[in-house]
Amino acid sequence: MNSAARIEAFLEMMSAERGAAENTLSSYRRDLEEASGAIGGGLAGAAAADIRAYLDDVAARGFAPTSQARKLSAIRQFFKFLYAEGLRGDDPTGTLDSPRKGRPLPKTMSEAETGRLLDRAALEAGEAQPGGDSMAALRLHALVEVLYATGLRVSELVGLPVTVALRDDRFFMVRGKGDKERMVPLSAKARAAMRAWLVARAGRPAFADSPFLFPASSDSGYLSRQVFARDLKGLAARAGIASAKISPHVLRHAFASHLLQNGADLRAVQQLLGHADISTTQIYTHVLEERLVRLVNDHHPLAD
Repeated sequence: MNSAARIEAFLEMMSAERGAAENTLSSYRRDLEEASGAIGGGLAGAAAADIRAYLDDVAARGFAPTSQARKLSAIRQFFKFLYAEGLRGDDPTGTLDSPRKGRPLPKTMSEAETGRLLDRAALEAGEAQPGGDSMAALRLHALVEVLYATGLRVSELVGLPVTVALRDDRFFMVRGKGDKERMVPLSAKARAAMRAWLVARAGRPAFADSPFLFPASSDSGYLSRQVFARDLKGLAARAGIASAKISPHVLRHAFASHLLQNGADLRAVQQLLGHADISTTQIYTHVLEERLVRLVNDHHPLAD
C-alpha cells in the first residue's frame, strides 16, 4: 500500500473539502510523514500495535503530552479518511488511548505579593498630581482593586459599564462567557478606588458621556486589554515584583487561590469565576489539598 500517495490524497481532501489552512496542512504532512517513516512498511498499512509502538517511542523521546496528542490526532484523521474512502476495511486507531495532557497549575501570587501590588497602586494614586499621570494612576488603582476584589476576566473588567461605580453597591452583576450573568462582590477598597477614578474621569469632557467605566479612544470605546496588561507589568516592577510573573489573568488566579486558602468552597469560587463546569475550577484543587493537610496537621490529636 503506497503510504505517500495515501497521505497526499488525505491532504488534498483536507484542503478541498474542509478548507484546511496551509499551516494545518503542513502540520498534518509533517506528523504523518514522520510516522510513516518510523513504521516499517509505511503508515497506510500499519496495525494498531505498530502505531502504539510508534507513539511509545515519541513519548520516550520526551515529546510533551500535547505534541503526542497532536500526532495521534493526525493519524486518527488519516485512518478515518482511508476507512471512509474504502481504502482500508478497519481503523487501527480505534483502540488507542490519547495521552493524558494534564493541566498545568495556574501562575498565581502570594497574598504578600498581592498586598504589595495593591499598596503600590494606592500610593501612586494618592501621590498623583493633576494631569495625565494622575488619570493613569487613579485608573490603574481602580482596575487592580476591582480585579482582585472580583476575579473578573480581563475582557469583563475593561468593558465594565460606568453604572457599576455610580451605584456604589457591595455586589454587581456581570455578563460573561456565553452571555451568562453572575454576581460578583466589590470590596470597600475597590469601591473607594472607583469613586476616586470617577471624580478624575468627570474632568475629561471626552469621557463624560461614555457608558464605560474605563473609556478610551479606541474602536471598542473602552480600555484595551493590552494597555491594562502593560500598565500592570509596570506597576509590578515598581512594587518589586518580577513583571514576567504578573498579568491580569494571574491576578484573577490570585483571587481564586486566596479565597480557597482562606476557607471558601470550590463551588462558590466556580460561581464567582463564571466557570460553566466545576472541572475548570478544579485546577485549584492543589490549594484545597494544601489547606486540608494544614488542617489535619494543626488540629488532629495525633498530628506531630
